[in-house]
Amino acid sequence: MSGKFARKHLSRRTMLRGLLGGAAVAVALPPLEAMLDAHGEALANGDPLPTRFISWFFGNGVHLNRFEPEEIGPSWSLSEELAPLVNVKDYVSVLTGLRNRCEELITHHEGMTAFSGYTMAEASFDELFSKAGGPTLDQIIADCVGQHSIIDSVQIGISKRPSVMDGGTTMHALSHRGTNLPLYPETNPQKVWQTLFGNFVPRPDDRALRQSILDAVADDARRLKGELGTHDRQRLDAHLESVAALQAKVAAAPPACEIPGMPSETNMDVGGREPLIAVNDAMNSLLAYAFQCDITRVASVMFLPGAGETVFTDLGQVNSHHDNTHDYPTALEPVHEAVVYTMQRFADLLERLMATEEIDGTNLLDSSIVYCSSDCAEGWSHSVERQPVILAGHGRQKLIHPGIHYQAAPRPGAAGNISDVLLSVLKAFEPTATEIGAGDPRSTTPLMAITGPNWAG
Repeated sequence: MSGKFARKHLSRRTMLRGLLGGAAVAVALPPLEAMLDAHGEALANGDPLPTRFISWFFGNGVHLNRFEPEEIGPSWSLSEELAPLVNVKDYVSVLTGLRNRCEELITHHEGMTAFSGYTMAEASFDELFSKAGGPTLDQIIADCVGQHSIIDSVQIGISKRPSVMDGGTTMHALSHRGTNLPLYPETNPQKVWQTLFGNFVPRPDDRALRQSILDAVADDARRLKGELGTHDRQRLDAHLESVAALQAKVAAAPPACEIPGMPSETNMDVGGREPLIAVNDAMNSLLAYAFQCDITRVASVMFLPGAGETVFTDLGQVNSHHDNTHDYPTALEPVHEAVVYTMQRFADLLERLMATEEIDGTNLLDSSIVYCSSDCAEGWSHSVERQPVILAGHGRQKLIHPGIHYQAAPRPGAAGNISDVLLSVLKAFEPTATEIGAGDPRSTTPLMAITGPNWAG
């Protein structure tokens, strides 16, 4: 903690107070170090600092030879298809060579076991039909942390081109509460805004009144500044300036936040082209706001649906990505370009989280864990052997940071259980958890190689 003053503890609800025209007025404070406990590891009232989780999905797999890093361990280098993650590499761990132990093989469906630890239910290869075999990781985590936020979880979609390969529900939703409880993603940013912020009414934007209120609380501000350290004084000054500039803070659960305006983007095709970048950017902004406002701590993002029919028109492609993955080996280069494009959109989210400040002076990527995978290892084979996982963020040092490349088995083999990763992540939110999943995919052995110093096993 900065400054030379004796440590003063403040409630997260502390306000600057004064009188204006005989009436009491108050101005909310920004997140300050003084609102944390003596170690900066919790709020002053003992509540833990928030940790967030995102599951992020893209269909049709990757090109393993151009996706998997060559080096193993902490000194790994970005591969061709992971190159877009260059600005957030320290926050990223890549896990390869893991076996998805799903007990049924339909094509694409079995890849979704990597998000739950359950084999699909009611599986039929002939009818290309299945339902989720159990709750997905995001929903298990939502049950652990949802009571701390206003909304338990939010489900977001980017591309609107669903698969024709599933007559059930498994691949049409990334989040499932159970076998018959899919939580379908919303692809319209305006509707996501309504879900997250629609119940909040911003305060009136009255410049003269707000300046008068600042004048009224000036004495209280000067008194408080004398009791704060250097860093907190700087934050307080910046906050008062922002209020004067009409950046009104919303009195919500910690940390305080500013409600974003409704985005103009509605995810409508333009000339038959999906506005993937614009929609992705809008959703990233909404999610960062929602985390900063502590409106929710859990989200799922389905960038490209399982076996999805998205056409990457931004790359000049005319065939769907799903079709390209089956045009082997002719369309290897378009598939590679599409994976790079997808990883750039994933990187856009991570960079937005990294650029958003947390209450303790870190950023949202420091306080989050992001779990990313697909519905197969490579689309042309449908194989879930060597199905890769990307973990980003470390959830307040609960996962290893800086990240590593963990390889379960040398190429071209596979070993271990991809559900071990799910259990490791779950225990970052619920240390008493002992298992996840069922049947052969079930895990009782977290992957210790990815745990950090604050992980409680």
